Amino acid sequence: MNHPDPAAERDAEPAEAGRLREALAAAAYDVTPSRVPLAAVERRGRMIRRRRRTTVLGAGCAVLLAPLAFVTLHGPDDGGRVTRPAATVSASPTPSASPTVSAPTPRIVDPGERVTAAPGFVLWLTEEGKHWTTPDMPELDQFRSVVDGNIDRGSPGVSMQSESSPTRAYLSGLYYGGEGTASVVEVASKDGPVRGHLLELPGNPGWGVWYAVADTDDLGGITVRDTEGRVYATLP
Repeated sequence: MNHPDPAAERDAEPAEAGRLREALAAAAYDVTPSRVPLAAVERRGRMIRRRRRTTVLGAGCAVLLAPLAFVTLHGPDDGGRVTRPAATVSASPTPSASPTVSAPTPRIVDPGERVTAAPGFVLWLTEEGKHWTTPDMPELDQFRSVVDGNIDRGSPGVSMQSESSPTRAYLSGLYYGGEGTASVVEVASKDGPVRGHLLELPGNPGWGVWYAVADTDDLGGITVRDTEGRVYATLP
């Protein structure tokens, strides 16, 4: 019996494989490839790009609308929103009332106590009446009585005595009989009112002495007012 040669079989297999490859190659060369669908490819590409832009824009809008959505979800109609406590408003303190300024009252002096209104112009009171000196006659004790009957202390009244120097007028007088407490005295002048001062003895005697120093002797009426601003006594 004859057996095939193993070496010949190995050489035959490569030969068959080679012929098969050649046949396939020849068949491939005979096939005409179809045209590439360029228009379809371009449409597909544009579609993909639009989808990408839409995706990017959608993501951006989502980022921008997120705070608005938060505000909407937590708006004034949201029953579960957290309400911040209202700012505490401190009440302004009630301004304290301005202190009431008391009206002036006469200076109370002891009997015989001397008051210097200006150099040489000195006054003092006794129970009998008013005493004074002037710069022109400092040694002369001048006097006006309140007990000799020349004045009615039961009725409002005011008097004036005036001594003038080349530059000053020294004014003084009695006031008496008015209601309330005497407070201020004013003497009319061409330069405006001249305000003076009041002296009284202790114990509300019902009379007192006023005095002032003016820069003019062109003088007018005299008015004494009480602590309420009412006329206590006047001399036209």
